[in-house]
Amino acid sequence: MRKLEHIIVYRLLVPLTEPYRLAFGTVEAYDTIVVEIMDRDGACGLGEATILTGYTGETIEESWRAARQFAPELANDDKREARGKLTEFAENYPFTATAFGTALEMLNGSRLLSVPHKIRVPLVGLLNATEEDAMRAEFEQLLAAGYSTIKVKVGFEATQDARVISSVQKLANGRAHIRIDANQGYSAEQGMAFVGALDPRDIELFEQPCAAGDWESHLAVAKVSAVPLMLDESIYGIADIEKAAALNTAAYIKVKLMKFVTLEALVEAIQRIRALGMRPVLGNGVACDLGCWMEGCIAAEYIDNAGEMNGFLKARAPLFSRRLEVHDGALWIEPDFPPRLDCGALDRFKIDSVTYTPRATTIAVPH
Repeated sequence: MRKLEHIIVYRLLVPLTEPYRLAFGTVEAYDTIVVEIMDRDGACGLGEATILTGYTGETIEESWRAARQFAPELANDDKREARGKLTEFAENYPFTATAFGTALEMLNGSRLLSVPHKIRVPLVGLLNATEEDAMRAEFEQLLAAGYSTIKVKVGFEATQDARVISSVQKLANGRAHIRIDANQGYSAEQGMAFVGALDPRDIELFEQPCAAGDWESHLAVAKVSAVPLMLDESIYGIADIEKAAALNTAAYIKVKLMKFVTLEALVEAIQRIRALGMRPVLGNGVACDLGCWMEGCIAAEYIDNAGEMNGFLKARAPLFSRRLEVHDGALWIEPDFPPRLDCGALDRFKIDSVTYTPRATTIAVPH
């Protein structure tokens, strides 16, 4: 392992341009932890964990405390020991551990963060409006911007949700694929009622109808659904992927970098999904540009459908000093993109930070 110069851990509150409405609550800002690791040769690795309580069991307060405790433990020269510590840490804090794991991978020059040429990664477009006129205007804007897969959030009230989807289908009329996401909002009975009211026309998939651990309810919905199901919150590792395949609960599995700790583990999960006869979908709708860029690098090589790494488009400002390129409904991954943090953005969004300097063996807390 490289000799480390310093580890800096930032706690940020990143405001959104507008509230993001989910079945389990409305998000107005991202609670984000960023890790920066620099070695004595000047190489730098970065990692992000954006904590969404309700989606994950982690809370920002617990994760921030754990990150401050874990950072000094990485200052050793034994690569195997560092990996072991990271694996142990991830058992309780997978999102937080991902910030450290991916920072180490970047520091060590992971090939997974490089592409041979500029690559287009199509993104889903998020339809937020629920009133007819507003839906029509927003839908046409998304199509004009190049999006061919449109995502709609449900999980609020099954009957009304079905009406919303019917309205979206009339707007789509074969011009776009529709993804539906309930974010665990339904019981088995509600989920079955919802899919029973659906016309499958133009619907690509229906994501996570029931609570993450309620496999029985997901199976009940899958058995009566005319549209393919996708699991998201239920999936935290290979064992969950294999369980979904064994139970035949989903045709699609969505994975997010922040649950798999390292880029290498994420790729292994994607490959396992395909090997088991399901289709992988990748991307985090609640993440800053750092995490989304990393997922985009993976999607460029390993994913063949619209990516969901669009969380950075909801943030009021980027963390990178250079904005990610987005046009024609896609994120464009560049071979020479410089992943550097914007000091001004860090200052505006910072709640706290901790710097660990191995040679001084002290932790300095600026405030």
